[in-house]
Amino acid sequence: FFILYIGQGIIVPLIFSVIISILLNPFVNYLTNRKMNRVLAIFITLLIALTIIFSLGYFIGSQINMFSESFGQFKERFTVLFNDTINWSSQTFNISKVKIRLWIENMKGEGLNNGTAVIGQTIGTIGDILVIVFLVPVYIFMILLYKSLILDFISQLFKRDKHPMVAEVLVETKSLIQNYLIGLMIEAFIVASLNSIGMLIIGIEYAILLGIIGALLNIIPYLGGLIAAVLSMTIAFATQSPGAALWVLALFIFVQFIDNNFIVPRIVASKVKINALVSIIVVLIGGALWGISGMFLSIPVTAIIKVVFDRITPLKPFGFLLGDNQPDIGKLNLKFKIPKSKK
Repeated sequence: FFILYIGQGIIVPLIFSVIISILLNPFVNYLTNRKMNRVLAIFITLLIALTIIFSLGYFIGSQINMFSESFGQFKERFTVLFNDTINWSSQTFNISKVKIRLWIENMKGEGLNNGTAVIGQTIGTIGDILVIVFLVPVYIFMILLYKSLILDFISQLFKRDKHPMVAEVLVETKSLIQNYLIGLMIEAFIVASLNSIGMLIIGIEYAILLGIIGALLNIIPYLGGLIAAVLSMTIAFATQSPGAALWVLALFIFVQFIDNNFIVPRIVASKVKINALVSIIVVLIGGALWGISGMFLSIPVTAIIKVVFDRITPLKPFGFLLGDNQPDIGKLNLKFKIPKSKK
């Protein structure tokens, strides 16, 4: 874990690159099977993928730019809400308004004292994102170009009698990653559509932007949906009314119900057999090690580890622990030998 933590600047872009390379590999194979030069096929595939990603980024950026133009309006509304909250707190809890404002000023002072650290972390995060943006396409190109070399290297690491098992692990890992990522894309599109349509019906400003952000955050298991709901409710509370915020909460509960009971089991979870307890733990570990990138990578990396564990006899119990095939408690038979107590 120490090596993973200190080496995240190198390891995280490589893992992203390997996963995306596996996803793009069928398109490269399709073009090469049509007698196209492999370098040209990789370049065209990568260009199409980057065009799609940047188009989506441009759309989100334009929505954020429109949102930023209303910051002055939001500031005025938040100021009114802030003053109303102080008046309500003073009347309800019989606390002087001066004391409440003094406490808030003290909290602001402490926040400013910690501001340097926060700014430093933010700059570091932006720097990591820029590194990933510029390095990942290069890594993807090289991994796809030297795919045969990498596979030959893996075959040389194991004895010939182990090659069938290694080939099975590689094929299952490739299929798992491709199906999982495609499933995530479908899930994100459906959740973004449901969020956006629901907030448009409620009358929330910037419904499409909030719907897309909610769908992207929803990719982070269990935690992302909560963050998206709080963000959307805050915007609804500031721009509309407390009633609108409650309607947004009801919308997110409904979408999460649809997502958890219909979308995920049929599209995403069927590809990755990881139980909920392990999913939460690995997401938290991934966030502690690699931040937001670690939260995104935690589930597919754990799924790959489970595939390996399931193929190695001494590690099969750990693969079983990671999975979601829960045995029937009534039929559970523990065969522990309990030594007889000595008289």
